[in-house]
Amino acid sequence: MSLRHFLADDDLTSAEQREVLLLALATKAARHAFRPLAGPQAVAIIFDKPTLRTQASFTAGVAELGGYPMLVDGKLAQVGVRESVPDVARVLGRMTSAIVWRTFGQDRIEEMAAHAGVPVVNALTDDYHPCQILADLLTIAEHTGGLSASGPALAGRSFAYVGDGANNMANSYLLGGALAGLDVRIGAPADYHPNADIVARATAIAQESGGSVTVTTDPAEAVRGADAVATDTWVSMGQEAESEAREAPFRAYQLNDDLLGQAAPSAIAMHCLPAYRGKEITDEVIEGPRSVVWDEAENRLHAQKAILAWLLERREQR
Repeated sequence: MSLRHFLADDDLTSAEQREVLLLALATKAARHAFRPLAGPQAVAIIFDKPTLRTQASFTAGVAELGGYPMLVDGKLAQVGVRESVPDVARVLGRMTSAIVWRTFGQDRIEEMAAHAGVPVVNALTDDYHPCQILADLLTIAEHTGGLSASGPALAGRSFAYVGDGANNMANSYLLGGALAGLDVRIGAPADYHPNADIVARATAIAQESGGSVTVTTDPAEAVRGADAVATDTWVSMGQEAESEAREAPFRAYQLNDDLLGQAAPSAIAMHCLPAYRGKEITDEVIEGPRSVVWDEAENRLHAQKAILAWLLERREQR
C-alpha cells in the first residue's frame, strides 16, 4: 500500500472518511487504548502560524497515541528560508514517524509530503483546514444522531456556513462536507464566494455521495432548515490590514439568534475558534443552549488522533 498523506479533505474517499470518523469515535470512547506510536516514536509538529487548539490537540494526541510530540518553532527553523522545504523534509522524515505542519501556502506542505518519506498532515494552510473539518463532522455526528449506518458518514443531513466563503474553512467545508454526503450550503457576500474550482470539485464529490452544494448571497437561504450552522472569523490570519474594509460586507452574515432561528429547531451552532464575539457570532449564540463549540474544540484531539493512527497503519502495510 502506498504512503498516504492528509493535505486536503479530498485526499480521503468518502468511505475512508467514514473509517477515520469511526476510529475517532473509538479513540474518544477508549482514550488511551490506541498506541500506534508506542516506543515512543516521534511526530514532528511544525508551527509557522499562531496556534492554540492545534498545538494543544496534536501535542496531547501524539502523547496519548504513545508517541513523542517534537514541537518545531517555524520562526526558528525558517523552513524554506534557512533551509529548503525538501531538505527539511528529508531530515525530519529520517527522525520521525509523521510530520504535522501548520503553514501558509498549500505548495509548501505538498513539497514537504513529496520528500518526507513519512505521512504528512495538514494542520492548516491558507487553502484548507482538513483536521478542523474532521472534528466538525465528528461533532455533527454526535449531536444529530450519529454516523449513518452505511454509505457517506452524514448522509441526509444539512450544513450551513455563513461568513467569508473565500477562506480555508469554506473550502474544507465544501470538500469534507460533500464527502460526508451533507447538503452543504455556503452563504457569503458575492465578492467573498469560494473559488470556482473548489466548488466544482465539491459538486463532483456530492454527485457521488448523494450530497449537494449550494453557494448563495442570502444567509437566510443558506441556513433555512439546516441541521448545523457554522461561522468563522471575517478576518483570517494575514488579512489584519483589511479588517475595517471587510467588516461591512459581512454584517448581514453574523450568526445571531435571528439567523440561527432560520435553521432546524434542533440545529447546532458551531465555530472553529478563535471567535470575535459581537462580529461573526454573538455571545447569545456561542454561550447559548445550541452551541457545541467546546465539543467541537475537544474533538480536534480525537479526530487528529484518528487520522494519524489511520495514516500510520497504512504506512506499516507498505
